[in-house]
Amino acid sequence: MSRRAFITGVGVVAPGGVGRDPFWELLTQGRTATRRLSLCDPEPFRSRVAAEVDFDAEAAGLTDRQATELDRAAQFALFAAREAVQDAAWQGTCPPQRAGVIVGSAVGATTKLEEVYRQLSGDGALWDVSPDSPAELYSYFVPSSFASEIARSFGITGQSGVVSTGCTSGIDSVGNAWELIRSGVLDTVVCGATDAPISPITVACFDTIKATSTYNETPESASRPFDATRSGFVLGEGSAMFVLESEESVERRGARVYGEITGYASRCNAYHMTGLKADGRELAEAVVATLRQARLAPEELDYVNAHGSGTKQNDRHETAALKAALGTAAREVPISSIKSMVGHSLGAIGSLEIAACALALRNDVIPPTANLTQPDPELDLDYVPVHARKQPTNSVLTTGSGFGGFQSAMVLTDPEKSS
Repeated sequence: MSRRAFITGVGVVAPGGVGRDPFWELLTQGRTATRRLSLCDPEPFRSRVAAEVDFDAEAAGLTDRQATELDRAAQFALFAAREAVQDAAWQGTCPPQRAGVIVGSAVGATTKLEEVYRQLSGDGALWDVSPDSPAELYSYFVPSSFASEIARSFGITGQSGVVSTGCTSGIDSVGNAWELIRSGVLDTVVCGATDAPISPITVACFDTIKATSTYNETPESASRPFDATRSGFVLGEGSAMFVLESEESVERRGARVYGEITGYASRCNAYHMTGLKADGRELAEAVVATLRQARLAPEELDYVNAHGSGTKQNDRHETAALKAALGTAAREVPISSIKSMVGHSLGAIGSLEIAACALALRNDVIPPTANLTQPDPELDLDYVPVHARKQPTNSVLTTGSGFGGFQSAMVLTDPEKSS
């Protein structure tokens, strides 16, 4: 029989605020953290807006080694993991071999890898890079270093790894951790995702395919999911990490829970690297499978945290998928996209959205879709425009759609409210 798994700790690094509480405050106030790109020179690019994190490694409590040697994404993950572990009061309560680490990331240590390569190659002038490369260069090359850094920080010796499925990495990493607990392999998993992709190579990649917003003169409103005037997503960065525990561990410790993960499923559309089928069939299938696992009828959902990237095709695709999966309930359930406020942090965003769902369950508040002021007549669901909504929230669905055709969904429920 499958075991149950509960979120007992949440840690966040996000644009607009470092930490779980500033993140939730920003979301519930409907404030946006998108601004003019500053982490690299914006002038060469078509899209010159970003959702950046004001992160000070020293102020965040990282050691000198971590502050100077680790990639920015690894630093985010470490801070978020520490906040989650402290929130759960978990450390030292589980045999180290019965705990694991699963980290999601779309682009790994892109920022540091590009930075060091440019230094060693004379800004690309040299074919053969300098042999005087830093010893930590290898750790920038392999994303597995993220998981090993967290495992080392907490003395975790059980199964650990990295999930990289593009923009669904943040859901899939937590889904993978959920499966490890359900199957009895582990009792606790520190899981979540991190990405710090705001670097010239990443900005150029999305410029090439015209996926990012061109509202350069109004960066604070550049991310406009479901709005008729949307022109693409705003590249972001950040991390969210969780402590996920078995029911036995929760009961033994008397731990407070944010919610239970009751369903998770993923599909691939086997169609196109960046294109999406208009009918959203694979995402709909993932949602239906997730609800079936959760033993939840569509009309029992209180909130859908949408992928809602703000591209023309994604918002149409997701709306079609939700209509197909939820039927008439799609017109009744509130749906919103937090990317309108914190941008699209690639692999990290799915975990940031899970964090938003966990906090929505705890606080009975639904975050809004900021900047939704001109409804698109093609998109006719309740996208919670501009202002947060206070309402009882017992069961939430979060969805993700990633380049490569990945489509994922997860359900969280509040066990106390639904019992």
